Amino acid sequence: MLSPRTATVLKTVVRQYIEGAAPVPSQSIVGVGGLNVSSATLRNEMAYLEKEGYIIRPHTSAGGIPSDKGYRYYVETLGDIELPLPEQRLVSHLFHQVEMELEEWLSLTARLIAQLVQTAAVVTTPKSVDSRLKHLELVSLQESLVLLILVLHGAKVKQQLVTFEEVVSSGELVVMVNRLNAAYSGLTRLQIQAKEVELSPTQRQITDAVLNMMEAEDEREYEEPYLDGMHYMLNQPEFSHGRQLQTLMELIEHGNLLKIIAPHWLAPSGVLVVIGSENEVEVIRDYSVVVSRYGIPQQATGTICAVGPTRMPYARAISSIGYLSSLLSGLMAELYGEEKNPAG
Repeated sequence: MLSPRTATVLKTVVRQYIEGAAPVPSQSIVGVGGLNVSSATLRNEMAYLEKEGYIIRPHTSAGGIPSDKGYRYYVETLGDIELPLPEQRLVSHLFHQVEMELEEWLSLTARLIAQLVQTAAVVTTPKSVDSRLKHLELVSLQESLVLLILVLHGAKVKQQLVTFEEVVSSGELVVMVNRLNAAYSGLTRLQIQAKEVELSPTQRQITDAVLNMMEAEDEREYEEPYLDGMHYMLNQPEFSHGRQLQTLMELIEHGNLLKIIAPHWLAPSGVLVVIGSENEVEVIRDYSVVVSRYGIPQQATGTICAVGPTRMPYARAISSIGYLSSLLSGLMAELYGEEKNPAG
C-alpha cells in the first residue's frame, strides 16, 4: 500500500512518461500535484518506488520509467472516467451521419478509436454463441424455386436457394412462412431440432435448410476484423527499434491480431486493461491491450480493442472504448429491434 505522497509521485511519473516518452527525473516532479517537498525527499520516494518495482531506472542518475506494475497501479486508481461530453456529442453525430449498416459502424468505430487514442484499433464483427432465429422469409423465384431469407438475432441475414420437388403457390408460401415463424421464432438450432412439429414435406425441406444454415453460422470462425491506426503505432518512439517494428509487422501480416484479442472475447462486460507482461500471448507482451465487448448480450457480441505500447494514454483509451462500446450496443439494439442493453 503506497502512502498518498508516494502514490502521487508514481502517478506523476506515469503521466509525464506517457506524455513525453522520456525518463522522468525527480526535479521535474517538484511542485506537481501539490508536492511541496524537497528534491531530496522526492529522490527518496523515487528510490522506494524503484525498490518496490513500480518504476525502472536505466541507471542510477537517470529518471524513472514506469514498470508494468506501476502502470497497473495507475490504471487501478483512475476511478470512473468518461469521454468529455463535447467529444461524446461529436462521436454520436458521426455515427448518425453514416448509413444504418453494421459494417459502416464497425469501420467508423475502428477509425475513431485509432484517432482518439493514437494507437492501433481492432474491431471484430459480432458473433452469436448460439444462433437464434428471428424470422424467415420465402421469396418465389419460379414455380418450384424459392429464395430462403433467414434473419437471425444480432444483425445476421443469410440467404439460400431452395428447389421444391413440386410446384408451390404463393398462397402456400405465405401459409408456410407464417407457420414456421410461429413455431421457431426466438429458438436456437438445438431447440428447433428438439421441437415436435407436424410438417408437410415442403415445410420439412425448409426447416432442414434453416437448420443447416444455422449450424454453419454457429461453426463459423471470427471474420477478419476492422483495423485502423497502424500509422499511429509507427510514429511512436517505441517502434524506432527494429525488433519492436518487426513484431508489429508480424502481427499485421500473419493475422495474429485475432490471437491477441481471443483470450479476452469472453471477458466480463466493461473495459478490460491488459498491460505488457499480463498478456497471455508472448508476442504481445511489449504492448498493452484495452478491450471491451459490445452488442446484444447473450445473443451477439463483438470486441472493440486498442493495441499500443505500454506507454499508452490509459485514461483516454478506457473512456473512448467504454463510450463507443455502449454507443455501438445501443445502435445495434435499435437497428435490430432488440431491447437496449449496452455491453460496455
